[in-house]
Amino acid sequence: MIKDIIVNLSVTKEGSVVGKYAVSVAAALEAHLTGVAFIYDPVVPISGAGYIPAEVIETQRDDNEAAAEAAIKSSAAANQAGVSAESLTTSASLAGAGDHFARMARRFDLAIVGQAQPEVSSMEQVIGETTLFESGRPMIVVPYIQKAPFKTDNVMICWDGSRTAARAVADAIPIIGNSGRVEIVIVANERGKQDEIEGADIGQHLARHGLKVDVHRISGGNIDVGDALLSHAADSGADLMVMGGYGHSRLREFVLGGATRSIFESMTVPVLLSH
Repeated sequence: MIKDIIVNLSVTKEGSVVGKYAVSVAAALEAHLTGVAFIYDPVVPISGAGYIPAEVIETQRDDNEAAAEAAIKSSAAANQAGVSAESLTTSASLAGAGDHFARMARRFDLAIVGQAQPEVSSMEQVIGETTLFESGRPMIVVPYIQKAPFKTDNVMICWDGSRTAARAVADAIPIIGNSGRVEIVIVANERGKQDEIEGADIGQHLARHGLKVDVHRISGGNIDVGDALLSHAADSGADLMVMGGYGHSRLREFVLGGATRSIFESMTVPVLLSH
């Protein structure tokens, strides 16, 4: 059961999207929600005289604190929705915020983060990737264009028979237990899997959990697997995608698999990821 959720509240001006979506998740699952807004340490250039003017540091610190407080206020809809919720601000460097949030997420059932908006801020992507690899918990990534609240009327599970896909399915079951429809999607051109009776066993497994399941095989053609999945999600009107997060963390540099990278960059629906 999902009863304890943490969300990273973006400190960008567009950051209210993930907070509002997280509130709707907590309301649907009857879970407690903790919102975290980071006060980032000042990053200022050294002046030509070789020192950083104190007023420059103070101004940036004040701006960062104001942004964090604004992010907290933007998630105040939790009270109106009757959700048990709390919020907090915490200081972190730009380099350390991802690790900090991932460590916090280990003590929750589910983490929610926002997709990074191009040319606005890359911190959401850093936090998302770190949480995927280091938290040991499932994570929902919310598109920055998201307007609809959390729904599971039409759930799309991306299946390739891998360990990470199996982990994602197991993590998703408590979340999608009341789904109207679950579609298991297999991309036909994935190498090494052509001889499998694809999706049959996992479909039976989910059906035993009381879910209405369809298995759908799609052709990826010459396009990226991630793009093929996103295209199908748009065509089928999926409310939520579920997939394993591929890649690894080496020397603190994140290396995502091709499909996972495409999803992070181009998602149009919320995606539940597990690693």
